[in-house]
Amino acid sequence: MAENTLQNINEIATAEFLEKGFRGASLREIVKKAGVTTGAFYGYYKSKEELFSALVKPHAQTVSSLFGNLIEQFKSLPKSEWAKNMATFSKQGVVKIYEYAFNHKDAFRLILNASEGTEFENFVHNLVEQEIEITHIFYKEMEAQGYKPYAFDPTLEHIIISGEFAAIFELIIHDIPFEEGINCAQNIHDFYEAGWQSVLKLN
Repeated sequence: MAENTLQNINEIATAEFLEKGFRGASLREIVKKAGVTTGAFYGYYKSKEELFSALVKPHAQTVSSLFGNLIEQFKSLPKSEWAKNMATFSKQGVVKIYEYAFNHKDAFRLILNASEGTEFENFVHNLVEQEIEITHIFYKEMEAQGYKPYAFDPTLEHIIISGEFAAIFELIIHDIPFEEGINCAQNIHDFYEAGWQSVLKLN
């Protein structure tokens, strides 16, 4: 019974947050629609913030860890293999992030469209910062290996990397069917990868 009540609260809250955003959603309305007393609600969650976090935090952490682990796997390769493997690892990351987000659509729609005012509103920005960090490490190693040095203007670099993540998550926001979405995600990566290859003169 308690498990069913919790599931009901979570489902009602998800719908409310998706419709109104975190700031606009009313805890009183969630409790009312869930058919529980305020006291009963507080037996599960201490606040609206804790409720929202319960819905999205495990998924945000999974994607962040997934991406971080892939970066560490890349860094563990012999540096002589970095140039030929960067695109492969990057594409794997894009596909894995998309697959996980697709399988947890509501959580990521909450993160992407409804998280303003919560600790998750900078989720995509944080992924971008992870990507920028490994990109800078990659730049330096490529220069050490004799490739032409290239330094992005920080604003341009952030915009380009943000653009790729935004494009991938647009597939989730617009509920693109999985097979079409995978194909789009791969093509999005290839589009951006071609730009990196051209700018960094790796071909």
